[in-house]
Amino acid sequence: MQVILLEKIRKLGDLGQQVKVKQGFGRNFLIPQGKAVPATPENVAKFEAQRTALEKTQTEALAVATARAEKLNPLTITLHCKAGTEGKLYGSVGTVDISEAVTQAGVELHKHEVNLPDGPFRLLGEYEVKLNLHADVDAGIKLIILPEAE
Repeated sequence: MQVILLEKIRKLGDLGQQVKVKQGFGRNFLIPQGKAVPATPENVAKFEAQRTALEKTQTEALAVATARAEKLNPLTITLHCKAGTEGKLYGSVGTVDISEAVTQAGVELHKHEVNLPDGPFRLLGEYEVKLNLHADVDAGIKLIILPEAE
């Protein structure tokens, strides 16, 4: 399936680029999310007419993400969780917990922007958490998980 990208997507392409994607990815994710349109002659013409407005929107989103990254990089979040004597958590700390803690600290963060490639944290300790704020902007925060006072 050929689609025209309406925004820059990591590991796929830039704004306005025509890329070939699998049917399900295009039909079930890219097109419903407004990230792409099918590459038909009508859509190509429509895209070229809207190109400057889309580029302006993309530039503004990049500026917002960069400003958020500057606020997030020096941030240290401390969470208190129930844990056993050996440092194992009763439960885990996942993307929702991290995004809520960062939002309470004063910087808005969505759960889909938190990158946990090894899954949720299940032990006490200090961790570096990577955040994907935009296709071109990454940030990182320091997460400290401490035992809950009894």
